[in-house]
Amino acid sequence: MEISNTNKKLNIVQLTSSETLAIRHTVLWPKETLDFCKVEGDKDALHYGIKKDDKLVCVASIFINDNSVRLRKFATLVEFQEQGIGSFLIEHILLVLQEKDIKTFWCDARQKASSLYEKFGMKKKGEVFYKADIPYIVMEKDLS
Repeated sequence: MEISNTNKKLNIVQLTSSETLAIRHTVLWPKETLDFCKVEGDKDALHYGIKKDDKLVCVASIFINDNSVRLRKFATLVEFQEQGIGSFLIEHILLVLQEKDIKTFWCDARQKASSLYEKFGMKKKGEVFYKADIPYIVMEKDLS
């Protein structure tokens, strides 16, 4: 899938888990090791990215478990944030999921990013929790 964004081409690409690691590390956990950014089940997950003018600028991984899908390690390089690139990728993922018998789409969202997920109809579930002093909240969307 390809769109034009301010005269720059955006292309959605399918990736391997190893191709997501540099952006995961740079954006989400820059003080940790690259291995810290790996997730159990990465080999079985679906990994997507957005290339802007052939540069990988955004990544997201989805983990399918029966009829539930978990979004993990969603990250956009800082200089490309707030341009709709991440939203474009989530829209694509939701379209892909419409073709499957998926009932729930969810993620552990950093609390400061919860408004992004709310734009897609995701609702907060449960209480705030912490990972390495960063506040998170579960966000969920019913797709059935």
